[in-house]
Amino acid sequence: MNRIICLTGGIGSGKTTVSNFFKEAGIPVYIADERAKQVMERPDIIAVISRLFEPTVVLDNQSLNRQKIREIVFKDAEKLSKLNAIVHPAVAADFKIWLQQQKEAPFVIKESAILFESGTQGSCDEIILVTAPEEIRIQRVMLRDGVSQENVQNIMINQMKDHEKQKYCHYIIENTDKNRTKLEVEKIINNILTKNK
Repeated sequence: MNRIICLTGGIGSGKTTVSNFFKEAGIPVYIADERAKQVMERPDIIAVISRLFEPTVVLDNQSLNRQKIREIVFKDAEKLSKLNAIVHPAVAADFKIWLQQQKEAPFVIKESAILFESGTQGSCDEIILVTAPEEIRIQRVMLRDGVSQENVQNIMINQMKDHEKQKYCHYIIENTDKNRTKLEVEKIINNILTKNK
């Protein structure tokens, strides 16, 4: 059975950069946010989401209006909780199938922005937290997504703070310098491989 190493961090911390370093080293990476988007495009999931919200969340081409859903759940914590209750089990099932296909790997990385918020940290053998100063994170997201500082800060407010997450993490990568981050990833890989022997 593969060891499951979970990778988490707040918005703009650089999880993708760190995940890419693991991929370059030949370690399989499951990106929960991307898989959740794919799962949410399944007709059975779209039907359930449509009933939960309103028909206007489904576009004419039968895909979800993500912007509309985002607006609704941002204002309604109960709807967000119900949406998560639909999506999280489907993503967990998808991860199990993916994991079975990674039998040759010494370990896998499961990247999840909301690892602690979703309560799925118990499925991890070890946890890596990616951090960066808040002002750097805000700038990264504004550049990447073309959104305002206020939008980014609103997302950050709803995420668990790094200092709270650190208590539960085995490794912490401060992602402010790519070369140093890559070296940290290499050290973590060596550490995990040593434990696997």
